[in-house]
Amino acid sequence: MATLIDMPKLSDTMTVGTLVKWLKNEGDPVASGDMIAEVETDKATMEVECFDDGVLIKQYCGVGDEVAVGGAIAAVGEAGEEAPAAETNTAATATPEPEPAPVAEMPTPAPAAPEPTPEVVPEPVAAASTTGSRIKASPLAKKIAAEKGLDLATIHGSGPSGRIVKADVENAQASVATPAVAQAVSPEPVELAATLEAMEIPVSNMRKSIGKALVTSKTQAPHFYLQIEVNGAPLAALRKELNSKLANLPPEHGGTKFSVNDLTLKAAAEAVRRVPAINRSWEGETIQQHPNVHLAFGVAIEDGLVTPVIRSAETKGLREIGAEAKALIKKARGKKLTPNEMSGSTLTVTNLGMFGISDFYGIINPNNAAILSIGATIKKPVVNENDEIVIGQVMKIGLSGDHRTIDGAVGAQYLQALKEILESPSIMLV
Repeated sequence: MATLIDMPKLSDTMTVGTLVKWLKNEGDPVASGDMIAEVETDKATMEVECFDDGVLIKQYCGVGDEVAVGGAIAAVGEAGEEAPAAETNTAATATPEPEPAPVAEMPTPAPAAPEPTPEVVPEPVAAASTTGSRIKASPLAKKIAAEKGLDLATIHGSGPSGRIVKADVENAQASVATPAVAQAVSPEPVELAATLEAMEIPVSNMRKSIGKALVTSKTQAPHFYLQIEVNGAPLAALRKELNSKLANLPPEHGGTKFSVNDLTLKAAAEAVRRVPAINRSWEGETIQQHPNVHLAFGVAIEDGLVTPVIRSAETKGLREIGAEAKALIKKARGKKLTPNEMSGSTLTVTNLGMFGISDFYGIINPNNAAILSIGATIKKPVVNENDEIVIGQVMKIGLSGDHRTIDGAVGAQYLQALKEILESPSIMLV
């Protein structure tokens, strides 16, 4: 008897999955443990496993279809067996995901009854000042009106006793001429040639998940912002020295290459040892201070930003953190991160220095107490300890904090500790 393969629930927040690739075709033999399809969840692209032996006799959905969790995507049975009818719960029939409740939304007033459209009536022209049929106008005004073909009876006079003067005729001429001029110079609308590609991009499950998480964080967590300037020269010197000794060695002899990101991740974890209060999370009725630093860091991919997590980062050396970060970045860019590798963080670091961004502030990763924003190291004039203006290497580090969980003093103490470590980075190696 044929067995249905359903859309599995691959993360706690997943309600639908998008089928992005079939790994087995109809008619292909399959065995328990084979991967038959790739599915995009709200966090990553995952493979769907088959738990029966037989033949893939039916695919119930196509590439790009959204299927609700529990909806059938395929059937496995014996060769020649008829596939059973199944409810796929694709996008057309899937139960819609509930929209997040609006935060502090002002009530929308009931629409007022539409007002009747007033009848368009031309504005009456003020009558010219006359006595009987005689029009009061200066000789110059009469001359200009005659030259321009204007009827003095349609012109309102502003002179004594309503006398029409030169300015009245000129103003009347301008108002009369304006429509004609506008009509003469208004060209027909010209359709401009497109110079950039127009696109309508569907919102992926990952992008939806990112949007909901960030809106929740920004609207529910009261953010506060701090920034500190760090002398980046010692960190740059240490990195240069390490890479000059290690980058050309084979891996079996300890060869490796460190990035600025590797060094700042290690420093961020070390600084938590000095200010453990930064390693907290808001739990509603309680504030949880965590015994380990599960350090998330941002990785930009084609469809957004993911934050893989280095577990217990405070217990790991620079070499171990660098190797783990590189492995997670590779998996992130291949969309192979598991939900477990992107959850459970206690502190997040995001770095835009490689793009030349000097300073910025990130949105807090729920339910962290803070997120660090690492900027580029910029050469600029600084005042040294001898009060001399010299060329320095300045790195700006921002911190966005959740004011429910920590106060500004905790954020400031943490940034101060981080600054001390980055400006004496060799202490990270012991």
